Amino acid sequence: MNNIVAVRKCEEYDFNKIYSFISDIYDRCGGPDVRNRKVLVKPNVLSDDLPEKCISTHPVVFEAMVRFLQERGASVIAGDSPAVHLRGFKPVKSGLAEVCRRTGVEWIDFTSKPWEIKLRNGKIKVAAAACEADIIISLPKLKNHELVYFTGAVKNTLGLVPGFSKAKQHVLYQNRESFSRFLLDLSETITPQFYLMDGIMGMEGSGPGQGNPFRTGVLIGSTNPVAVDIAGSTIAGYDPIKIPTTRIALERQIWLKSVDAIEYDGPILSSLVKKDFKRIPLTPDRNISLQFIKKRIPFLRKFERRPVFIHNNCTGCRECIKICPQNAIGMHPEWQNRVILTDNKCIRCFCCSEVCKYHAVKIRIKVFGT
Repeated sequence: MNNIVAVRKCEEYDFNKIYSFISDIYDRCGGPDVRNRKVLVKPNVLSDDLPEKCISTHPVVFEAMVRFLQERGASVIAGDSPAVHLRGFKPVKSGLAEVCRRTGVEWIDFTSKPWEIKLRNGKIKVAAAACEADIIISLPKLKNHELVYFTGAVKNTLGLVPGFSKAKQHVLYQNRESFSRFLLDLSETITPQFYLMDGIMGMEGSGPGQGNPFRTGVLIGSTNPVAVDIAGSTIAGYDPIKIPTTRIALERQIWLKSVDAIEYDGPILSSLVKKDFKRIPLTPDRNISLQFIKKRIPFLRKFERRPVFIHNNCTGCRECIKICPQNAIGMHPEWQNRVILTDNKCIRCFCCSEVCKYHAVKIRIKVFGT
């Protein structure tokens, strides 16, 4: 692993241009030799939806990477675990399943016989394919994230954890700081060998699932996940040190000792910053003692950003109920398509917002009467 991060301006999902950029970025950053190796390509598939919604890695980026690896002699497989993961899942709407069909790549079901691995603290099950592959190539999407502000290379590794085990981690790590430390523990334990961030179209606003498409116009690649996240979050207009996973990684001095240690290859990063990109408001973390006080004095919780349900948009799909690790969400016993939140159970993990496809969950301070 090195500190080189390559950034290329790319405005459209043109296969030939993206393939050329991937070849350039991969070689410039010292990507691993994949000849005669089994390579797992891991896109970002929060949920299976149309590419233009920018929820998942775009199928053109996915296909360009797959074909690039195949032409270099790799045996390629692919897979990811969405937020709500049912056995046999395939990303059909997002176009990734069709790419697999065209390229002869097997889409692996991550729920099948996962392996247990040790972390710094505790254990967790991950997809068997991630442990059996010789090389993992991660394809994160440039997006906001309501809890950790920015979802990128480090966060994308969480998709190697199958099924609802991902949401359960929020019960174990109930605030932004502890959850970010868990993400770093996981990424330290099972680290992809190369990262290519799809930032051609990013997601601003209420990411990672309910935000709006935004043309950020970049592809970002490196063997170093923190370098990728620093470049991506900077382009999105964040101070990268304010992204908790980045700050913690620098504190631990894993992969990177300082922001200044990055070797940039590409345009001057400041020239790529999107000042009008709608970012997640930076708020104080909810430490354990503060959570205890707010449980004792419920009025104080009214001033936190929290899930607010927009009943007119709700279709009654119940995805938010399925994903909630605290069982804090349910259907109203009398009113159809009216979701209710038991606020004193809510740990503010915002998983409900991640999985809602109908803009029926907003993260905000609840105004009286709304």
